[in-house]
Amino acid sequence: MSKLFISISLVLVWLSLTGCATYHLSTQSLLEQFANTQKEKKLLIFIAPPFFVYPGVVEGNNLRTITVLDKNEHEHTIPLTRSTGVRITKKDGKKTTFYFNTLLLKDSTITGSKTHFFTARIRPIYFADIAKIQLQK
Repeated sequence: MSKLFISISLVLVWLSLTGCATYHLSTQSLLEQFANTQKEKKLLIFIAPPFFVYPGVVEGNNLRTITVLDKNEHEHTIPLTRSTGVRITKKDGKKTTFYFNTLLLKDSTITGSKTHFFTARIRPIYFADIAKIQLQK
């Protein structure tokens, strides 16, 4: 039983890692691209079969596309969807992952939400503490 569980787990991890494209950008590039954005409330409706409907309201940005770099440093403009994730690695090695469409810049910090069902804010991350910003779509 445990060998079957381990095999299934490894296959699922492999599928989740190979199915996502990962991009990166600098803190300066993020600031420049957010220069003219506005904060907006987002109503997201999730339908879970057979009969469940979950409305979610979160605050976020109104950015629809973003310019990023791939692993070969080639520039891409990608569309931002509600499933686009952002992972911020701080200089001390700690990582924070959340949804990009909930990312907000306030003063000298980044905030966001880990879920679309309700506001589950991350701890604010200071720009000066950021080592790397990655996006996954």
